[in-house]
Amino acid sequence: QLQLVESGGGLVQPGGSLRLSCAASGFTLDYYAIGWFRQAPGKEREGVSCISSSGGTTNYADSVKGRFTISRDNAKNTVYLQMNSLKPEDTAIYYCAAELPAVRAMCVKTGSWYNNWGQGTQVTVSS
Repeated sequence: QLQLVESGGGLVQPGGSLRLSCAASGFTLDYYAIGWFRQAPGKEREGVSCISSSGGTTNYADSVKGRFTISRDNAKNTVYLQMNSLKPEDTAIYYCAAELPAVRAMCVKTGSWYNNWGQGTQVTVSS
């Protein structure tokens, strides 16, 4: 059974950093594109970032460009989201999702494209 588990969330002050992890079990992430999404209370889900299965293509929402970095370690079957210079508006539940792409360089930040989701991890940015 395919399973994704996010971790690394928590409470951090504005300007601080967190690193989220998305660990896979029951399958290998090597051939999957991965997306990170977030949803704040009362708001629609937002595509934050994605990385292709090859790792060669990444994409970021304008709201996080220059502050967040997505990466993958296939040996550990894990994808990371390094979040720096956090702002209160980054507060949300963060989810990772995985999907087999048509081509290895493909990367999608649209949630409806993904069929495998984690349970989410809460990130709260507050002083």
